[in-house]
Amino acid sequence: MRHRRFLDLLFCTLEQNKRCQNMSADLFQQPNDTLLPWRHQQNTYGLRRQKRDWVIPPINVPENSRGPFPQQLVRIRSDKDSEIHIRYSITGVGADQPPMEVFNIDPVSGRMYVTRPMDREERASYHLRAHAVDMNGNKVENPIDLYIYVIDMNDNRPEFINQVYNGSVDEGSKPGTYVMTVTANDADDSTTANGMVRYRIVTQSPQSPSQNMFTINSETGDIVTVAAGLDREKVQQYTVIVQATDMEGNLNYGLSNTATAIIMVTDVNDNPPEFTATTYSGEVPENRVEVVVANLTVMDRDQPHSPNWNAVYRIISGDPSGHFTIRTDPITNEGLVTVVREVDYEMNRAFMLTVMVSNQAPLASGIQMSFQSTAGVTISVTDVNEAPFFPTNHKLIRLEEGVPTGTTLMTFSAVDPDRFMQQAVRYSKLSDPANWLNINATNGQITTAAVLDRESAYIKNNVYEATFLAADNGRPKFCIVHASVILKQISDAFLNGILSLAILSLLLPAGDYAQLSLRIMYLEAGVYDVPVIVTDSGNPPLLNKSIIKVKVCPCDENGDCTTIGAIAAAGLGTGAIIAILICIIILLTMVLLFVVWMKRREKERHTKQLLIDPEDDVRDNILKYDEEGGGEEDQDYDLSQLQQPENMDHVLNKPNGVRRVDERPIGAEPQYPIRPVIPHPGDIGDFINEGLRAADNDPTAPPYDSLLVFDYEGSGSTAGSVSSLNSSSSGDQDYDYLNDWGPRFKKLADMYGGGEDD
Repeated sequence: MRHRRFLDLLFCTLEQNKRCQNMSADLFQQPNDTLLPWRHQQNTYGLRRQKRDWVIPPINVPENSRGPFPQQLVRIRSDKDSEIHIRYSITGVGADQPPMEVFNIDPVSGRMYVTRPMDREERASYHLRAHAVDMNGNKVENPIDLYIYVIDMNDNRPEFINQVYNGSVDEGSKPGTYVMTVTANDADDSTTANGMVRYRIVTQSPQSPSQNMFTINSETGDIVTVAAGLDREKVQQYTVIVQATDMEGNLNYGLSNTATAIIMVTDVNDNPPEFTATTYSGEVPENRVEVVVANLTVMDRDQPHSPNWNAVYRIISGDPSGHFTIRTDPITNEGLVTVVREVDYEMNRAFMLTVMVSNQAPLASGIQMSFQSTAGVTISVTDVNEAPFFPTNHKLIRLEEGVPTGTTLMTFSAVDPDRFMQQAVRYSKLSDPANWLNINATNGQITTAAVLDRESAYIKNNVYEATFLAADNGRPKFCIVHASVILKQISDAFLNGILSLAILSLLLPAGDYAQLSLRIMYLEAGVYDVPVIVTDSGNPPLLNKSIIKVKVCPCDENGDCTTIGAIAAAGLGTGAIIAILICIIILLTMVLLFVVWMKRREKERHTKQLLIDPEDDVRDNILKYDEEGGGEEDQDYDLSQLQQPENMDHVLNKPNGVRRVDERPIGAEPQYPIRPVIPHPGDIGDFINEGLRAADNDPTAPPYDSLLVFDYEGSGSTAGSVSSLNSSSSGDQDYDYLNDWGPRFKKLADMYGGGEDD
């Protein structure tokens, strides 16, 4: 039966290829005498058709076979071997190409063998070609393709890329937070269960606050948090054992391997710093800087030497002048209260500071501080013996040569800043080259010990230099003053332009002092800013820069500044004084111009109307206008009877009392006052009154009855007739009040007044 199944397999046609593939799985279990001939098909009617090649189904060979080897796979045989002797051979990788001789074939029988166990992970398939030739090497059959596949066996465990994986997660993270990914590879066929890997967490250490703080995705290997409660201050690190198993995680049949995942819980600033005490104290001597007077200690449970742990200190009250600062020790995290500005015992004997501490990094989101950690720092200032000092910096003495011995020059008064120490100040000479001066040890009065001579070798540029010292009776603390004596000739009344500057300086513990003097013979008067830099010999050296104001001025015979010098001493130079004077002059000029302009405007306002030409003045003149006649309603009259006669002879010859009402009365013309061309404002009132009186007494002045002639304007009027507005009286109107209106209304009063009898 087995022999028959192999015959069916070897003689299957192309149309039966699918069936052959199903049968190939049992190929390796068939007998070794299987034949695989090339044969010619012959139809039922005895007609031959052209020979065609046969397609051989793939040959499957399981890997890791135990043999024995060589082990037969298949037999290849041509149907012509009964007629001629045929030789069989195979070519391809695994036969005559590396790796060599994995497969071989018996050239006579055509049986093909595998010579050793197969490894799918080394090579998963082979492609060979089978050949059939006669004894002379002539091709008998076309070559046949042979495909050999190595069947995978689960012979490889999953292998992690790393044996130890390191990851981290912030403390306080919510469940579901990603931590890390672990990866394992299986060399077996990944398309089969042999190479399908699944992950799981085996153990977690420590198991706090929960034994299942993390979970892993079985297919991807992603590790995430599954529980809340991560606290770095309680558990800083977790060790998780992860297992990878093939066969889709089947623990019974699959192969497994493990790796270690170390998960660090990273710190967040969830713990504010707290002072270990509520009050601290310290002590500092006066006039000292860069001295640590107190150490402030704090407690912070966050990660040491991280921004979440580093403390930042701040003084919130008690030091308005900025004498202190707090620096953080990077090792201990302590706050070092340091003096950065000298304190004076005589001004402040103690300081009460309030300090606050916080972290370099802000608190984590969601962390609420119930309080801010503060503490009080009490700093006591200790009194130190300080050197006396001279109130003024300049010690300049002007003296005529030849003054007698014992002449008092001036008094150097030093002040001891130690008000709370009972000490006395003593004076002495430090440098007096010619021994010409004496100083009173008690009060500092300087007198001449000899006659000063301008021609002496000790005189340079008419100046004699001497130095004096003031010290208290405490520990050796003293100061010096440099005095310059300017000698004038006896005949000199004024010395100008020569200056030597004396600078009061504090004698340092090494004994150094400075002297400032003028190098030129003449200097413009004014106040000069001289920058002075003082450096000590420390490592690194510390320095300080000061500005010394030096007053240069001409002096009188007593050595005092003159007026110009006083102005310069106030800080105003010649240019500044000139600018101020110019500004004052400009301001006064503007004020004067404004006043003149206002006066001129006022004058124009008063005289504007008075300057008008009298001929153009219409206020008191009688103007004659062309007269227009009445309207069209008045054209029925005989106008020829009312015309003004061309001459006045018949009028003059008329008897008195008979006159036409339209004639102008004959009489003497009134004499109106003549107005001056340029009237005085005071005469305007008199001029107006006189004009009014003349007009009131003029009998020829209108109004008098006259006939007015009007041109014809056509019939009808859109405005209507005004003829109804006559002057006839109804008898009820009383016109007596016209008598009260003055002479100008006298005619109207005579015409309409007087009642019905008139």
